[in-house]
Amino acid sequence: MAKQTSANLEAIVGEIPGPRSRALAESLRAHESRGVTYLADDFPIFWESASGALVTDVDGNRYIDLTSAFGVATSGHTNPAVVAAIAAQAQALIHGLGDVHPSRMRVALLSALARLAPGPLEKCFLSSSGSEAVDFALKTAYLRTKKPGIVAFEGSYHGLASSALSVTGIERFRAPFKPFVSESVTFAPYPSASASAAQNDAARSLRTVESALAGGCAAVILEPIQGRAGVVVPPRGWLRGLRELCDRHGAVLIFDEIYTGFGRTGKMFACEHEGIHPDLLCVGKAIAGGIPFAATIGTRHVMDAWETSRGEAIYTSTYLGNPLACAAALANFEQLERGGLVARAATLGAQLGARLETFRKNPGVVDVRGRGLMWGLELSSAALAFSVTKAALRLGTIVLPSGVRGNAITLAPPAVIEEDQLWRALTLLERALAQAEVVA
Repeated sequence: MAKQTSANLEAIVGEIPGPRSRALAESLRAHESRGVTYLADDFPIFWESASGALVTDVDGNRYIDLTSAFGVATSGHTNPAVVAAIAAQAQALIHGLGDVHPSRMRVALLSALARLAPGPLEKCFLSSSGSEAVDFALKTAYLRTKKPGIVAFEGSYHGLASSALSVTGIERFRAPFKPFVSESVTFAPYPSASASAAQNDAARSLRTVESALAGGCAAVILEPIQGRAGVVVPPRGWLRGLRELCDRHGAVLIFDEIYTGFGRTGKMFACEHEGIHPDLLCVGKAIAGGIPFAATIGTRHVMDAWETSRGEAIYTSTYLGNPLACAAALANFEQLERGGLVARAATLGAQLGARLETFRKNPGVVDVRGRGLMWGLELSSAALAFSVTKAALRLGTIVLPSGVRGNAITLAPPAVIEEDQLWRALTLLERALAQAEVVA
């Protein structure tokens, strides 16, 4: 990696947010549904450009990004190779005819996904969002088993479209839409992030799952590491226990690796840390370097529950296998490989974890946990987490509040982040934490 210069660090040139961000916030408030973007006098900034691990806002302030824009930019913001692939594809074919007349790029992308996926996962369905990938997985499980019941987990996040929301285990997302969520979902406890309680929690969780499967549930869906819940890493052996239960009861095991996939945790997919594979794997976010894209990858046995198309697909979309997204994904996969970014996520992630452990001396820090380049800081309150997020922004680094109760901060920097950028960002974050604790 190139030696760092001050031009590659943060640069705050004015107030945060600046006048242009504030003006855009007023326009947004006037025209966007009010349930989408949080707007306040001190939040948010409006992005203008991004490169690698750096983001520049419309007022010219530059920040070190520790979010990868929700985990998307693993190979870096506006990765030059991905940009070039998008530009070249745009000159030839931006959009195809979906499930009627496929493009060559779609075939290449399907083959690449089968090659990258763990175990015998070799058949794919392409979509545009994680919610859609989850929806397809749930429908596939039903077609395979003809059972409507699903086991999901408390604290889980699988998206906000109706079927994905039904298996999302964070109540504040579900509560406003109770009539739309399925009642055929059993929520089991996800093992605690606390090391002292994790093994007992895992055993209790497996008992709940086994009882639900014995009662006729079709599938178990989970995140191998819970992301939106504040980066909760289950104890070793729990995923294998779920695999054994699904095999015993003939249920479909679905892993949602939309956040953890494509190198985020130091393996191509998080399930590979335990050497197991699901029947269906949902992926997205980092798949195409920033172009909206997702996929469900499965074993032939499970995916072939779908009938052969007779000319009218019963599950499809206008943008299925979009050529532009396929080109971006193929270029992104090449960048992950050429840059050794999966291995770098493991190596740099171990150093990041060691540095974050020193944060425990701060009175507001309750826990530190994670793997690879996906870490969570659990703080004493949601108010403190949001205060730290805002303080870090003013200092020049971007982090995300998270957690079931909003009392955590997620750190998921691009795998191309320079070491000096990372250590500088952590220094700023610790400074922000100290400032917020004083106010709190």
